[in-house]
Amino acid sequence: MTGMTDVLAAFEAAKGFMPADEGMALHEAAQKAAADLALPLLEVGTYCGRSTILLADAARQAGTVVVTVDHHRGSEEQQPGWEYHDPSLVDPHTGLIDTVPHFRRTLHAAGLEDHVVAVVGRSPQVAALWTRPFSLVFIDGGHTDEHATADYEGWAPRVAEGGLLAIHDVFADPADGGQAPYRVYRRALESGAFVQEAATRSLQLLRRVTGSVVR
Repeated sequence: MTGMTDVLAAFEAAKGFMPADEGMALHEAAQKAAADLALPLLEVGTYCGRSTILLADAARQAGTVVVTVDHHRGSEEQQPGWEYHDPSLVDPHTGLIDTVPHFRRTLHAAGLEDHVVAVVGRSPQVAALWTRPFSLVFIDGGHTDEHATADYEGWAPRVAEGGLLAIHDVFADPADGGQAPYRVYRRALESGAFVQEAATRSLQLLRRVTGSVVR
């Protein structure tokens, strides 16, 4: 990758659901957080790597990496019979969704493989093993209360003091989308550990308060 035009082209070509305006807001926030704190970035919920491209480019510019965590079997709404099911992502040998090959092709096409550390596993299991802080944690995994809460409890404490917690698909109105990310967002604010930094439609950016304890 040599410029933002190439990054955007790769982003638009990748499978995924993040709109460009939210993606650009995430990219800008990640770039600044990584540069300011000199710490890696984290993405929880990777799918085929659409938003990973933006985080990887931000990490590249800051001289760090983005760690991605996903089991790559698809979330609830991506399973057969559900709204966001994509048959092209089903592994014919197992009959299960497997987004790893698509994810790797996305990063290769974008020229950003060297700036990504991909962890294939379930978020709570990986979080239980992880101790290092991140400059930005981006939560965009499963949207049930069980999964969104597990992502928050596992990874929000890993946001460095002064770092950012980004939560995607936050809708205050149930008519606009599921409420699990919104409830996690409200929990973060009400804990006193995070304050609102910015918002771009369903993408919420919160900054961790120095000296705070995440609950």
